[in-house]
Amino acid sequence: MQKRIYVWEAPVRIVHWLIVLCLLVLAFTGVYINYPFIVGTTSKQYVMGWCRFIHLVAAYVFVVALAVRIYWSFAGNRYASWKAFFPFSGKRAGGMVKNILFYSLITGKPEPETGHTPLAGLTYLVIFILYLIQIVTGFALYSLYAPQGTMHSLFGWWFSVATIPATRLIHHMIMWVLLWFVIIHVYIALFLDRAEKNGLVGSMFTGYKFMDTEEPEK
Repeated sequence: MQKRIYVWEAPVRIVHWLIVLCLLVLAFTGVYINYPFIVGTTSKQYVMGWCRFIHLVAAYVFVVALAVRIYWSFAGNRYASWKAFFPFSGKRAGGMVKNILFYSLITGKPEPETGHTPLAGLTYLVIFILYLIQIVTGFALYSLYAPQGTMHSLFGWWFSVATIPATRLIHHMIMWVLLWFVIIHVYIALFLDRAEKNGLVGSMFTGYKFMDTEEPEK
């Protein structure tokens, strides 16, 4: 018998899919900004202008979604807690080793985990840091259009860390890292869903997982 447990609250699920959508839109428009593969036939089509506008709107939505997720890591249930992203205690650190052995196909049975696994929590921490770098480098590049503006006052300090060409390269390379992460993330989710048979993939739509050992929360 498995118990039906409410794991992922609505804000977590909504933010998750918003971030997925934003990453795809930002990647597509970002590639176009770097390499304009669609050419307008007249000046009225304004293809690059619209692409940059969509890129900027998606960036703002991404920032808001990330801010909500940070807030919910303190206001949400224990599965959404910020503590899940710092798996450095004895038990969680040991669980990380077991996760690595399972993903490496050395062991055949995954360690039961209702929320994020220790390895997943650490991975999301790294991804979160990459998100922050993308936000800073992206808005720093955008601020160049008005060197005396508010945006440049907030993010122009970055150019004391890296030059403009280096900033563009960092922003571009992290985009590809994030896209590869999305591919691996989907694969592992499907893999775990089949191995654990706990409704992992469906839980990001319904919020519920099915576990053998843990009592359901009230």
